[in-house]
Amino acid sequence: MFELPLFPLNTVLFPGMPINLHIFEPRYKLMIEQCLQNDEPFGVVLIHKGTEAQGPLAEPYPIGCTAQITQVERLDGGRMNILAVGLERFQIRSLNHDEPYLVGTVELMPLDEHNEPVIERAGHRLRPWVERYLAVLSQVADDVNFDPDRLPDDPLALAYLAAALLQIPSDQKQTLLAAEGAADFVTTVRTVYRREVALLSAIVARDTIDMQGLFSLN
Repeated sequence: MFELPLFPLNTVLFPGMPINLHIFEPRYKLMIEQCLQNDEPFGVVLIHKGTEAQGPLAEPYPIGCTAQITQVERLDGGRMNILAVGLERFQIRSLNHDEPYLVGTVELMPLDEHNEPVIERAGHRLRPWVERYLAVLSQVADDVNFDPDRLPDDPLALAYLAAALLQIPSDQKQTLLAAEGAADFVTTVRTVYRREVALLSAIVARDTIDMQGLFSLN
């Protein structure tokens, strides 16, 4: 176990995924500066109770993801735009409020990947659902333009990307992040995708019918 500065946010970060943050609060400017000086990660945790900016420190969910800063754009007044990449899942064992920001004593909890054949099969079953989801989503959202050929071959990397792409509430993404094992995670992501593809397809079908009615000659 080790101590990790924590950044409670209204978002869930998955391993391998990027996150862009605008740093403007004094407590987080201090935290990020220390991470940069020591070349150390910070932890991204979803807010369970509280608010993201200003006011008292928020209460986080117990499972988060470490984030390594890869790019920094310095702005006036010590503000920063940073790009960080998710590394590993962790679980908070205790919280320390001695600093202006939240610090957790955490334990890394990488997903168990021992049953590789099962994970590989789960990944193969997940891929077509991700492709269908992106195809349907592109029909209802103009800013979605993702090439399916860019989807990773590694089943766990695919599942992490798939989880990040999902347009679902953050608490549902938190449930995915907290999966017990790799096979369970990939399979659960596929289950969510099957549901979301059905919902999006129903929306597209309804909108198509509405447009046909709008231009009907009858």
